[in-house]
Amino acid sequence: MTSDALLDLLSTGGANIPNYRCGNHNRPLVVLDGSSADISIQIPNMLGIYKIPQAQSDKSLFPFFYRMVPKEGAQYPTIIKLLHHFRWTMVNLVAPVSDGGERFMRSLTPLLIRNGICVVLSQSIPVAVNEVRIDPFQFCKWTQVNVFVYFSAIDTFIMGIMIVQKIFEFCTKATIGKVWLTSAMWDITSDLQYNSQVIPFIYGYISFLIQNGRNAKHNDFRSIYYSAIDFMDKVFHCSYFKHGLSVKGWTRCPEDKDIKALPQEKTERILSLDSYIIHRSIWNVARALNAAYSSKSKRKVNDNKDQLAAQQLQSWQLHHFLQNLFKLYNNSLDRLYLDQSGELAADLDIMSSIQFPNKSVFRTKFGSLARQGSGEAMFTVDQDAMVSPKWLNQSLPKSKCVESCHPGFVKVPREGEFLCCYNCVPCGEGTISTQEDAKVCIKCPEDQHPNEKQDQCIPKIITFLSYRGPLGMILTSFVLFLSLVTLLVLTIFIRHLETPLVKANNRNLSYILLISLLFSFLTSFLFIGQPRKAACFLRQTIFSIVFSTAVSSVLAKTITVVLAFLATKPGNTMRRWMGKTLANSLVLSCSGIQALICSIWLVVSPPFPDSDLHSLPGEIILQCNEGSVIMFYVALGYMGFLAGICFIVAFLARNLPGTFNEAKLITFSMLVFCSVWVSFVPTYLSTKGKYMVAVQVFSILASGAGLLGCIFIPKCYIIILRPDLNTKEQLILKVK
Repeated sequence: MTSDALLDLLSTGGANIPNYRCGNHNRPLVVLDGSSADISIQIPNMLGIYKIPQAQSDKSLFPFFYRMVPKEGAQYPTIIKLLHHFRWTMVNLVAPVSDGGERFMRSLTPLLIRNGICVVLSQSIPVAVNEVRIDPFQFCKWTQVNVFVYFSAIDTFIMGIMIVQKIFEFCTKATIGKVWLTSAMWDITSDLQYNSQVIPFIYGYISFLIQNGRNAKHNDFRSIYYSAIDFMDKVFHCSYFKHGLSVKGWTRCPEDKDIKALPQEKTERILSLDSYIIHRSIWNVARALNAAYSSKSKRKVNDNKDQLAAQQLQSWQLHHFLQNLFKLYNNSLDRLYLDQSGELAADLDIMSSIQFPNKSVFRTKFGSLARQGSGEAMFTVDQDAMVSPKWLNQSLPKSKCVESCHPGFVKVPREGEFLCCYNCVPCGEGTISTQEDAKVCIKCPEDQHPNEKQDQCIPKIITFLSYRGPLGMILTSFVLFLSLVTLLVLTIFIRHLETPLVKANNRNLSYILLISLLFSFLTSFLFIGQPRKAACFLRQTIFSIVFSTAVSSVLAKTITVVLAFLATKPGNTMRRWMGKTLANSLVLSCSGIQALICSIWLVVSPPFPDSDLHSLPGEIILQCNEGSVIMFYVALGYMGFLAGICFIVAFLARNLPGTFNEAKLITFSMLVFCSVWVSFVPTYLSTKGKYMVAVQVFSILASGAGLLGCIFIPKCYIIILRPDLNTKEQLILKVK
């Protein structure tokens, strides 16, 4: 029928004989095509031979098409935005069996899948009821699918719904509350109103309308419709342009037909279908014709004048003006514009319609897709303005496989099911998700960490061994207490420096040991508080040198005891080794080696302030980086080496006679010292943050307290409480 009509259109005579001209040569300049996509595709095959411009159709495959209305898929992004807004993740696609329906399925399906929407069923339906061959049980299989996306054409809109109604009869209650989201870009109110049946299963319809910036009314276009073939055919059932002698026998429209004679109800329905589309198409063609007639490049009719007569204007001459016409769309007030791909797009109103049992239809606008200035189109929805919830006092149906994953969780697809069917799994350690149905969890910045719900990142807490914290206050109290006790012992020894007990076992070594212990306790303050550059640079080296001096003093004391016992034997040559020189040399050499190790450490890789962002979740640890870990353990190992030698020598000399023999006291003190530092290493390596520093401070205090308590407290007891034992006679008597 399409080809037959085109032959009739291109044949100027009474019979369908194209390219045969007799009489007037009236060939059409432009064809306004308002038919369905399937018919439009076949028209350019014939019109393209004559290069006749064809308006209002698809230009993607045919160069002589000029689209006067938005492309077929202009509303697809809006459909996806609507589905996301209402959280409908499971849909059925319904389209008539046609080329347009096939393109709809082929184009929209991958878009939906890429945006996380499952297409449960893609159903093509014939346009004739007697051709229905659809398995209704397959159609009703997924009861949780309550949204149907319907590709609708003007000539098949009602027919498609009626066919689906017959299918719905098998589904009973399983299909109640369905929403039909149609691709229609015209007012479907008239179609629903003139439908003889009300479908009780349909919850509501969602469709689109092209926004008309000029808000033109129907009456403004009545004169235009006199020249529209579609209007004359629908209203008068005649053809205005066909000659009376045509072999087709079409009824020629009389010249004096008046639209006012028609029933108002009938004309309003027809005018409301595509008044804006037809008006815009005719207006654009008129502008192109006016530009062609106004062009300076006119064809000469005679030698004296330039003239361009209507019958001399060829159809191919209009292409240039129609192409230039598209460049004006972005400045149009009619809400039409060219998108980024150069395709014609439009601002759309999102409409909600419902058909009541009395067959009345109510429609309202509840959203829009409108371009703001020259930027991207803005999508807005006012859900409260929808017809169904407002008038029926019902909530919108759900159409999803599972509930949404809350922030803090991530979607994990279920094996063997649709992509929109998934499990919600909590985000892993250190990651968050801030949106519902998140596909992946994201990591927090290094200075932040997830909150308890793992839905946002919060700043990490800065921690260090502070004086104000409970742990810092306890350690500070012990430091002060032990320092005061050491000062008290030193004072006692100075005041009783001439007593036999103080003179025994080298008085100067006792002073060096007490001063070393005092400075060892005070070095703990370098470990407490926020790490600074100076504190980090000095604390380990000062501690190592001072503590090595203390251990060297103990070692010198132990060797002095052994030499003193050996010197009392007749004929023993050890007496020449006795004296201050040996003791002082031993202290200086042992502590000097430690000072050399620390100097090398400071030169090669000195400690520096640092922050640890990863060891403890939720905390930024301010600490001193030791620089060279090897040098740290070398210094610590050397101190342990001195302590080990001192312990062995003292242990071997523990049974030597003498009232003031310190070997037993030194043995026990070194046993405490070694036990503390042997347990320090694994404990230090297994702790993090401020507790690691606290372990080292505790080890300093505990080992120093062991030396102070085991060596000097018994002597202070004799000096203060038992002065009768602090005599030379008591010492000589005990030796004998």
